[in-house]
Amino acid sequence: MKAIGYIRVSTEDQARLGVSLEAQRARITAWAIANEAELLNIHSDEGVSGYRLSNRPGLQAALDQACREKCALTVYSLSRMARNTREALEVADRLDRCGADLVSLSEKIDTSSAAGKMVFRLLAVLNEFERDLVSERTRNAMQYARSQNKIVGHIPYGYKREDELLVENESEQQAIRLMIQFRESGLSFRKIVDVLEKRGIKSKKGGNWHPKVIRNILQSAEKWQKTSIPSIS
Repeated sequence: MKAIGYIRVSTEDQARLGVSLEAQRARITAWAIANEAELLNIHSDEGVSGYRLSNRPGLQAALDQACREKCALTVYSLSRMARNTREALEVADRLDRCGADLVSLSEKIDTSSAAGKMVFRLLAVLNEFERDLVSERTRNAMQYARSQNKIVGHIPYGYKREDELLVENESEQQAIRLMIQFRESGLSFRKIVDVLEKRGIKSKKGGNWHPKVIRNILQSAEKWQKTSIPSIS
């Protein structure tokens, strides 16, 4: 049996989970020795997000070599290889078409068998379901926090921090009302920038304005209104 290893970790993952590149490399090497597999190479992506396959040259190189050699692409876990069902199945299908296999050590998956293929597909679906649940809970929590005027992320233009809550910044609220009036009268974002600078109205950080900043402020003002933030009109 021949095998190609693939390892990936981001700085955040390495600190939080302790699954370093070295640990993944050691695990794959130990598996190859235990299974008398010839480990041809181990490709890696360091500090690279796992969300898109196209962003990882190490994985692409591992896939290319696994297909050329028609051997097993071996990973520490599915999460090191893909972050959603579509991409995980895309990798498995590509390997299957070229006569190669997928081995995931943490989940004990080996797609050289029918049972291994079935387990892989089930786990891929469950992994994505868990990610969607976390995303949904986080989104709902943030929406609730905004509805209570609690600070979530950066402080938007038009508001200020007061006892861990958001309260209106009156001078910035006046500036937003001017932006709305100018926009409704047909002025472009660039023209609004010119007017604000001529009037000596500063941005949140006290610097110059930019058309994209004006656009984002007006979009944010509309969004915050929809989440029960005090009206700016």
